[in-house]
Amino acid sequence: MEAQVSTFSPQGMLMPPEDNTLLIVDDDKAFLQRLARAMEARGFDVEAAASVEEGLASLKRRPPAFAVVDMRLDDGNGIDVIATLKEVRPESRAVVLTGYGNIATAVSAVKIGAVDYLAKPADADDVYNALTASPNDKAPPPENPMSADRVRWEHIQRVYELCNRNVSETARRLNMHRRTLQRILAKRAPK
Repeated sequence: MEAQVSTFSPQGMLMPPEDNTLLIVDDDKAFLQRLARAMEARGFDVEAAASVEEGLASLKRRPPAFAVVDMRLDDGNGIDVIATLKEVRPESRAVVLTGYGNIATAVSAVKIGAVDYLAKPADADDVYNALTASPNDKAPPPENPMSADRVRWEHIQRVYELCNRNVSETARRLNMHRRTLQRILAKRAPK
């Protein structure tokens, strides 16, 4: 299979090559459908998958030139999809989406070959810009970054999930009183 070469527009944006196949893997079905429609409107030939298993089957059937993959899926980790994609089609460009953003997972995603890492909710313009950006461009600062309270809440939720939803173990690892943690977990996510 011959690699398709992308070209750059006068503004420095990477123009999609003739092979504009895009795989989107996300277990949030409403978000998946909206993003798929939006990316089709931007000229991509989209295939959608709602799980790691569906994503792996799709990329083995037809390895895409581009991929957008959620980090946490019901049946596993989106990093597995990107790792397999990079084995099958090394020149592909992948973006990782996640609601549980932290530095360790961002580093893992980039190490396996993701070109960018976006926190949810990312809109179609953010995804398109990440997929088509020149490799030398620096990402612009986010328009609406998460508040400090939201970042704290996301971190607590991530540690809680990693501890298999065990409140006592999570409290111990976060060096926090168990009842304080229970009150935080009972509240909704801050804006």
